[in-house]
Amino acid sequence: MGLRAAILQYCASGRAEDTLPVIDRLVRQAAADGAQLASLPECASFLAESRTALFEQAEDPDNSPSLSSLIALARDTGIYLHIGSLMMRDKGSEKCANRGYLISPKGEIISQYDKIHMFTASVGDGKEYREADSFEAGRQIVSCNTPIGHFGLSICYDVRFPHLYRQLARKGAQILLVPAAFTEVTGRAHWHILLRARAIETGCFVLAAAQIGTHADGRRTFGHGLVIAPWGEVIADAGQQEEAVLMADLDFDDIDKARAAIPSLSNHQLG
Repeated sequence: MGLRAAILQYCASGRAEDTLPVIDRLVRQAAADGAQLASLPECASFLAESRTALFEQAEDPDNSPSLSSLIALARDTGIYLHIGSLMMRDKGSEKCANRGYLISPKGEIISQYDKIHMFTASVGDGKEYREADSFEAGRQIVSCNTPIGHFGLSICYDVRFPHLYRQLARKGAQILLVPAAFTEVTGRAHWHILLRARAIETGCFVLAAAQIGTHADGRRTFGHGLVIAPWGEVIADAGQQEEAVLMADLDFDDIDKARAAIPSLSNHQLG
């Protein structure tokens, strides 16, 4: 069994209405190139210029123009669409949810995931990152088995918590989705290393769609969207292209080979 996958790389603007046409064009390009799945980065539709703008532009999950548009796009192109995350108003909370979705070719929401780990850091780029001030942390580990593969969902900062990915693999995940808006500073230092480690530890493919460039709030993201094989080698790297549709053909036999060679999932002893 195999899967032709595409990961998208672009620079989300400060408003969804400016970014959605870019997504539409790139997803249609992926579908035309034969992708069965297209994966979008974290903050797929916008990266707000301020906390005030975030709350003004966050959407109601039951009546989201961005989600409705992307559902229609999945249906129109006939592919699975992984929306890395959208900024949603979280019911029953004064905070937002950083929420990813997996959409079927029929336009059905087959899985959704709220980012568990909130990015709290001072990385030397002149900004303080305190996601917990604006976002409610998710509490549910999410994997989803589909006709094209078993996916484990995560978002960006989650990649620093390996136990999450071990649990996803033990639940049956074959492909780890790690959409991101990684800072340029931390990306240069850690991006490739962390993602390769998550693949090696689990014997999974890793698909990591990425934001790239300078955003409305002044932050700079690293790019380098990656596809990584279960043995840890980088299959494809989008580099610092301002826009990219990165295609990769995944052979699921590679999962079995990696896990047979080093059966660390079955050798697991603690937790």
